[in-house]
Amino acid sequence: MQNNTGFEIDNSGIDPQTNFSANAEFADILAANMQRRSFLKGTLGTAVATVFGGSLIGCNSSSSPAPVALPAAVQPPPAPVLMGFNAIATNRLDTITVPDGYTARTFLPMGTPLTGNYPAYREGGTNTGAEMEQQVGAHHDGMHFFPLDARTTGNNSNEGLLVFNHEYCEPATLHQNGPTGLPRPADEVRKEIAVHGVTVAHVKKDANGQFQLVQGSPLNRRITGATPMDISGPARGHAKMVTKYSTDGTRTRGTLNNCGNGYTPWGTYLTAEENWAGYFANTDAAQPREHKRYGVATKTSRYGWETADSGADQYQRFNASSIATDADRDYRNEPNTFGWIVEIDPFNPDSVPQKRTALGRFGHEGVVFAPVVEGQPVVFYSGDDSTFEYIYKYVSKAPYYKATAGGHLLNDGTLYVAKFNADGSGEWLALDYNSETFRAKALAANVEFSSQADVLINTRLAADVAGATKMDRPEWGAVHPQSGEVYFTLTNNTARTAAQLDAANPRANNATGHIIRWRERSAAAAFDWDIFMLAGDVGTATPGTDLKLTADNHLASPDGLAFDKNGLLWIQTDMSGTQQGSGPYGNNQMVVADAKTRKLKRFLVGPIDCEVTGISWTPDMKTMFVNIQHPGDRSTVTKLTSTWPANDSTSRPRSATVIVTKNDGGVIGS
Repeated sequence: MQNNTGFEIDNSGIDPQTNFSANAEFADILAANMQRRSFLKGTLGTAVATVFGGSLIGCNSSSSPAPVALPAAVQPPPAPVLMGFNAIATNRLDTITVPDGYTARTFLPMGTPLTGNYPAYREGGTNTGAEMEQQVGAHHDGMHFFPLDARTTGNNSNEGLLVFNHEYCEPATLHQNGPTGLPRPADEVRKEIAVHGVTVAHVKKDANGQFQLVQGSPLNRRITGATPMDISGPARGHAKMVTKYSTDGTRTRGTLNNCGNGYTPWGTYLTAEENWAGYFANTDAAQPREHKRYGVATKTSRYGWETADSGADQYQRFNASSIATDADRDYRNEPNTFGWIVEIDPFNPDSVPQKRTALGRFGHEGVVFAPVVEGQPVVFYSGDDSTFEYIYKYVSKAPYYKATAGGHLLNDGTLYVAKFNADGSGEWLALDYNSETFRAKALAANVEFSSQADVLINTRLAADVAGATKMDRPEWGAVHPQSGEVYFTLTNNTARTAAQLDAANPRANNATGHIIRWRERSAAAAFDWDIFMLAGDVGTATPGTDLKLTADNHLASPDGLAFDKNGLLWIQTDMSGTQQGSGPYGNNQMVVADAKTRKLKRFLVGPIDCEVTGISWTPDMKTMFVNIQHPGDRSTVTKLTSTWPANDSTSRPRSATVIVTKNDGGVIGS
């Protein structure tokens, strides 16, 4: 994530390293595990071959029955040849590049009005904060397409709700003349708060088969950094959730730094609060652990919202310092109401978003569910996107039943954190206040928790105590729709030094990242893992495999990750700084992989200075939605590095969704 505010602020809250525990790092066990390939040879390969059809395993066997010939009139259409497109080359163009035979169209850029009562986006940054609250927000990120019949058949590919996150903003180009210095003007702050959050957009194909926004639909909705929300789960009502706004600790306002996403089996949207800590400032000499362990800024916050020249606590709530509080303004606990997964019902515009505290408080990159099984608990995974942080798993206490499933399944369950062992096995360590094992570890570490709510408010500290494996910035996860294997991107970690590695570990100063995967054992607390891919330049090889990156697929800093229903794995990159601005990788991109064979091809390259992130499909797999975040993020009012999506000489860059279709109307990825 980049930050281009245009004025001097404290950047300590932007993805700070706050994990200085002695827990093992993933790099320390990677080399040892490369010798253990039974995961691939004996589990995943067989599982994938099986689920895609037993005939693939024994198709040449003489005992296989001969196929029955169908009359020509009833022959099924030929299956699409997946990954049949030609890989595209890297580039540094200020546009979207897709393979021959595909078309990319810009859709719903920042500032698009959702109702007929507000003016459209005005070039030059002159829209007000009130207007922005009714317009599509900035920095599009995680996304999901809900068919309009999502809660019945789920087959509608012509109309639905496109729901997507807005991670952060660029004040340098958001405002007419860039940001005003400190203290911040109230309407600039209102506008910046408004561009954060989530958009719910009712979209429908027109007579030409093109998706359009249904202007004025009652389903269109903006959820911002100021939207009232409920706190649910174990931390609801806890003393550390009490603020002036909610004296009983049951409510809060807004969701911030919404990065990755998820969607539930019962048809709701989950948005993840990632690097939220830097939005707050606590200048106290000694911060409480629930601030310090997360990197709450010690000087001015990321955007200086707490300095807004207005007495409204809507802005002053971002000052969490104890010395700034009095009887009428006490927001020392405001940061504790952030760092959660937020559940939103996109089909009910009057519903109140729910912060689900049973799922843990950290820098959530996203959330991905394992396939649900009737009568079994729901299971999902989430990564903590910060240097040396952890991967988590949640298992509901109550079982899933389709007829009664709902958000209550996210209010009561067990949160686990992952420990990756050197032999390729893994353990899920329960963060459970009632567990004698966990409490003994806390006692040994001289750490005290008062309740499960306290454990969850301090999830990172609890994971430190449990002995989890420190990872290289865990970001998006994806679960194979047939085999159930779980994949996670580990974007990079340049903070790792050679002193932290043994002689067999080749990934010191891990600037390019990798992807890990695992298969759960039948026991809920154990798994087997291996490395799917080491990212890097042409020639980078993944030990123990046949994968060696080529000009068709080399990449760095994998971030966004998703499986489509056909089992193709889509990998999106988030390079920044010099890695994006120069070197062999070009602009950020998206590649697609066959999980079984590790065949990879580059499918999309984004415009200058962007991140490629967020992905979803219509049920028929003939339309893909991809988000382009912060094009031209090094731009200033007077110097634009990108003018996408307008692509003229003067228009300011705007984040937007891109709709990708195949010219022959075929399946995406074929």
